[in-house]
Amino acid sequence: MRFGSTLRKNIYRPWKKNYIDYDKLKKLLRESDRGSDEDEDFWTAEDESAFVDELLNVQLEKVYNFQADTYRKLRDRTTACETKLDPLAIGLKPEKAEEGEASSAANNASKNSDIKPEKREELLKEVLSELDNITKEVNELEKYSRINYTAFFKATKKHDRKRGDAYKLRPFLETRLKEHPFNKEDYSPLLYRLSAMYSFVRQSLEGKPQEALSFSESLTGGESFTSHKFWIHSENLLEVKTVILRRLPVLVYNPQTSKVAEGSQRDPTITSIYFDNPNFSLYTDKVNHAPDASSLRLRWYGQLAQRPEVLFEKKVIKEGDASEEQRFPIKDKYIQQFIEGKYKLEKSVQKLQNRAGEDQNKVDDFQKSVDDIQSFIKENGLQPVLRANYTRTAFQIPGDDRVRISLDTNLALIREDALDQDRPCRDPDDWHRRDIDDAQMEYPFKAVRKGEINRFPFALLEIKIKGRKHYEWVDDLMDSHLVKEAPRFSKFVHGVAMLFEDNVNSFPFWLSEVDTDIRREPQKAFEEELERKARAAEDEFAVGSLFGARASPSYRASVTSPVGSPEASKSVAKSSAHAKASPQLGTTPGSKENGTSNEEVDSDEEGAHATIWEDTTFSKSTGLRSLFPSSSKYSRARQQRKVKLPPGIRDPGVWIKDQGPVRVEAKVWLANQRTFIKWQHVSVLLASLSLGLYNAAGETNGVARTLAVVYTLVAAFTLLWGYGMYMYRNKLIRERSPKDFDNQFGPVVVCLGLVVALCLNFGFKYQAVVRDRANGNKPANSTFMDERIELR
Repeated sequence: MRFGSTLRKNIYRPWKKNYIDYDKLKKLLRESDRGSDEDEDFWTAEDESAFVDELLNVQLEKVYNFQADTYRKLRDRTTACETKLDPLAIGLKPEKAEEGEASSAANNASKNSDIKPEKREELLKEVLSELDNITKEVNELEKYSRINYTAFFKATKKHDRKRGDAYKLRPFLETRLKEHPFNKEDYSPLLYRLSAMYSFVRQSLEGKPQEALSFSESLTGGESFTSHKFWIHSENLLEVKTVILRRLPVLVYNPQTSKVAEGSQRDPTITSIYFDNPNFSLYTDKVNHAPDASSLRLRWYGQLAQRPEVLFEKKVIKEGDASEEQRFPIKDKYIQQFIEGKYKLEKSVQKLQNRAGEDQNKVDDFQKSVDDIQSFIKENGLQPVLRANYTRTAFQIPGDDRVRISLDTNLALIREDALDQDRPCRDPDDWHRRDIDDAQMEYPFKAVRKGEINRFPFALLEIKIKGRKHYEWVDDLMDSHLVKEAPRFSKFVHGVAMLFEDNVNSFPFWLSEVDTDIRREPQKAFEEELERKARAAEDEFAVGSLFGARASPSYRASVTSPVGSPEASKSVAKSSAHAKASPQLGTTPGSKENGTSNEEVDSDEEGAHATIWEDTTFSKSTGLRSLFPSSSKYSRARQQRKVKLPPGIRDPGVWIKDQGPVRVEAKVWLANQRTFIKWQHVSVLLASLSLGLYNAAGETNGVARTLAVVYTLVAAFTLLWGYGMYMYRNKLIRERSPKDFDNQFGPVVVCLGLVVALCLNFGFKYQAVVRDRANGNKPANSTFMDERIELR
C-alpha cells in the first residue's frame, strides 16, 4: 500500500485539516501516483524553492503548532478536571500540611460539606466522561505525531530520489525537526495525572476509601497469582497504557519513601544481573523445562552509584509451574566476597537478631537463604553472565492486589561474562561491569560494543491476576490486536540465546518471532479471537461429554465454531446447557479461559498417537494403498474418526489429545532444519554422481552423458524441493498451524526418477552390446580379456 493511502486511512476526522497536505507536496514535486518523470527536464530553482518552503515552513509549522496547541489544551482540560475534583478530595492531603495551606483546606472542607450526594455523583460522572475524552485524544495525538513524522520523511525521500541532484533535503529536515520537535513529546506526566484522577473517581463512585499511591509489591497471601505475558509493538504502547490507566492507577516509585506519590517521578530503571556457569547449565534447564530448574540474579533500582538496595534472588521452578523463592539484601561492597565464599553476612545476621528479638524464625530464614545461595554458587561454579536493564511502569490499586500489571520498556540485554579470558566483558575479579555502572550509562547504552548488547524491539507486558476471577476489561486487552501473547518468556533465556549463541545448543521457541512484525489488523485479530474461543468452547464441551455430560451453567454460547467436528457443532447448536469436565479432570490446559498461562508439559507426540490409534480400523489397512499412503496416519486419524465405541458412549467430536494450543518448541525448528540439511545432502550426492558420470563418459558415449544430465535435473529438483518444503513448514510453525507436515510427493518423485534413470541406463547399455555383437564387434571388456590371455 502506498503511503498516501496509509495516511488517509489513519486520519482522525476531527483533525483532518491539520494533517500534512501530502497530496499537495506530491503535486509540487510533480510526482503522480504512477511515478512518471515527464517533467524531469523542467524542474527549476523556483520549483525547488516552492517545494522546500511548503514542506519545511508551511507544513512543518502547521503540524508543530497544532500538536503543541492540542497538547496544551489537553493539559488545561486535565487541570480543569483536577479543579473540579479538588473540593471532593478533602482528607486525602498529606497529614503534615504547611501553615499557609491550613486556611484553604478549611474553606474547601466547608464547601465539600455543602455538596449533596446527588450533585457529587453527577460531578464525578461528568469528570469521568471528560477523562475518557482526554484519554482518547491523548492517544490520537500520539498517532497524529507519529504518522505526520513519517510523512515528512517520506516526502523528503521522494524529493531526494527524484529531484535531489542539486542537494539532498534530508539534513535540512532533521535540522528543522530539532527546532520543531513535535514528535518528541513525553506523555507520561499527563498520563500519571489522568491515572490518579481515574483512580479517585472510580473509587469514589464505588464508595471505597481513597489511599495514597505508592509503588508496592506487597502480597496479601492466600490465593495464588496467574501470570500472562505479552509483547507490545512500540506503536501500540501508548494505547495500551491508556487502556490500563482507565482501570488501574500508575504506581509511582519513590526511592525515599513508598508512602508519597510524585507525579513527576520517573519510572524506575531496574537492573538484573543473572548468574550461570561456562556450560550454561541453568539456561539449559530453564529452556528444556527441567524439573527444579533454578535461576539466580542480583537486582536493584536506579543507578548503582546512588547506593540502592541490592537483592540476591534465587528462584526454583517446581512441578506444576509453582515456584519457590529465596532473597536477601546485600551491600554492593560485599557481593564479590560473598560469591567467593569469603563472607557470610555475619553483620547482617547480627543486626537482624538485635531487631527481631524473640522472632527467631526470621533470623533462621535469612540465614538459610544466605547459606543456600552461597552453596548453590559454589556447587555450580556460577558467575555473572548477563545484565538486563529496563524501565518499568507498574499499575495497581494500592492495597488491592487482585490485578497487578507491569509494563517493561527499553529492555537492553548486555553481556556481563568473563568467559573469554583474552577479552573479558567484565573484570574477572569483580562482580559487575565498571564501565557501565561508573559512567552511569542509560538506555540505549551507545558506548557498549555491538556484539555485547541486544536491544529487545518490543515492550513487555505482564498481567498477574489473583485467584480465578475474570475481569472483562483484562480479557478484552489480552484478546485485542494491541498485544501478542508470549507465554513463558524470560529475559535471562532470551539474552543468553541472543548473545551466547555459540555457547548453547538449545533455543527458546519464541526466538524466530522477534524479527517478525507483531502488529495485526483489529478486524483480523477479532476474527482470530472468535475462532479461538469457539474452539475452546468445543473442547470444553467435548471433554465434558466424554466424562459424563455434566452441564456447565457458566458457559455462554456467544459464537459458533467455524472449525472442528460436525458432531461437536451440532451438539453446541442443540444443547442449551453444555458439558464441562469433571472436577478431578480440571479445565482445558493452555487455554485462557481456565485462568492460567501454564504451558503443557512436553510429551512424545509420536508415541501418544500410536497408542491411541492402535486398535482403530484404519490402522489395519492392507494392500498397495498401505505402501503408498496418501497422507500420514495422524492426518488420516483426523479425517476418518472411525472408532468402535462401547454402548452408551458417543463420539465427543474433539479428542483430548487434540486439545490446547499448538506449542512451538526449539526441537521443532531443529527438526525442520535437519530435514532440509538431509535434502541438501541427497542433492549434493546426486550432483557429484552426475558430474563424475559426465566426465568419465567419452565423447561418443551419448547415453552416459544423457543420463548425467538426467541425474543433474533430479539433483536440482531435490534441492528446490527441500528448500520449498523447508520454507512451507517454517511458515506453518510460525503460524502455529495444526496442519499435517508430511508430504510424500518429493521423495516419491526422486525415487522414481532414479529408478527410471537406472532402468534406461541398463536398457540402453544392453541394446548397445547386442548391436555390437550383431555387427561382429567385440565389447570393450572382451578385447581386454583377450589381451590378458595373449600375454600369458
